[in-house]
Amino acid sequence: MEFFASLKTYLNDEEIVKLRDSLEKENRHAVLLNPKKMSDEQFLSLFPNVQKHPIVKHAFLYKKEEYDLGKSVYHTFGCFYLQEPSAMVPAYLLDVQEDEIVLDMCAAPGGKTIQTSFLMKDTGLIVSNDLSRSRASIIVENEERLGLGNIVVTSNDISKIYKQHLNKFDRIILDAPCSGSGMFRKEEKMRDDWSYSKVLKFAEVQKELVLIAYEMLKPGGTLCYSTCSFSEEEDEQVIEYLLQNTDAEVKNISNDLFYINKKKPLGFHLLPSIFPGEGHYVCLIKKPGNSVIKREKETVKSNKYGLEFKNIYKFSNVLFGLNSTIDLKGFNIVRMGVKIGELFGEEIRYDYHYAHYTNRLGKFELDDNSLKLYFNGNTLPTNLQKNYYLLLYKGFNVDIAKSDGRQIKNHFPKAFRHKI
Repeated sequence: MEFFASLKTYLNDEEIVKLRDSLEKENRHAVLLNPKKMSDEQFLSLFPNVQKHPIVKHAFLYKKEEYDLGKSVYHTFGCFYLQEPSAMVPAYLLDVQEDEIVLDMCAAPGGKTIQTSFLMKDTGLIVSNDLSRSRASIIVENEERLGLGNIVVTSNDISKIYKQHLNKFDRIILDAPCSGSGMFRKEEKMRDDWSYSKVLKFAEVQKELVLIAYEMLKPGGTLCYSTCSFSEEEDEQVIEYLLQNTDAEVKNISNDLFYINKKKPLGFHLLPSIFPGEGHYVCLIKKPGNSVIKREKETVKSNKYGLEFKNIYKFSNVLFGLNSTIDLKGFNIVRMGVKIGELFGEEIRYDYHYAHYTNRLGKFELDDNSLKLYFNGNTLPTNLQKNYYLLLYKGFNVDIAKSDGRQIKNHFPKAFRHKI
């Protein structure tokens, strides 16, 4: 079946023409601010010609030919995350609360996990899972740069371990693997790869995953199901299947920018003909039962390393820090909270992740020239006492490096080094 013909289950001819026309236009770009590092006012002073995202707070639409934000030093500093405009909506509408326990089931490259961490103000805990270990590593790279501390990255086939974690999570994000028609404008190869048989194949996977997610959700909790597919078979029909097989309830949300299927008003579509993005389907699902119990904030206890974490984990000689506790039996852990650093005797050689998380070490402000030298991998001359220092540029964390009294050694990750 041809792609646009397959959409006639819920779109009329006029709506299909508008969608077809919209897919020939340029794709849209958006940026989500890291509230730990940059305010709306700071961002707008640097990049004034942007537009506010129509739904999501602290997010902006921009033109890449005007601002190539991925190459900005502020991106390297972890001040923001680049994300497709439609993909920002699901996690925002999930309305996650501080100190909750959240599962992002199919998380890579990690945009919804990152946004959820921002919304939780780095409290509580997010288990950010992806079946692919290599894709899970991309989540780690992003959380390091952004300095996030409430994320445990895992790599599992959830279907094999979920029975050990029933009724466990306050909120769950299931951005399900799909046929990818919502990526047509962003990646042309997706158009060539699309087939109706692929839609049906993914629909079966999605039905299995949504039932698993619902079983892992606490009574009173909320599940956000989303895809980047326009196909009803992967969207409303999956939710219909969930409703037929569980006691799930759909939470209705309306907005002039949301397209709701008139025949099956379950969730909504972000069509690029209406919404300034590439396309998404979103549905919020409530599990009946008692409301989510709010947890008392726990006092951070001291530890022999003098670090700001309730829990310190040691794997070989590497230290990790986390402020929440959760049983993750069966999960293959890729990153346990913040990577603090490696132990050499009693000394910690601090990691880049910790450099973007902490504010507790002695500080050394870089000027324009020293930042260029450091970004290029050079050492810096100094008369600082022997110790580790948090390097800053205009108040933004750059790295942690050690002074030997004569020079500051360069520990900046090679992956982030570049000329400025």
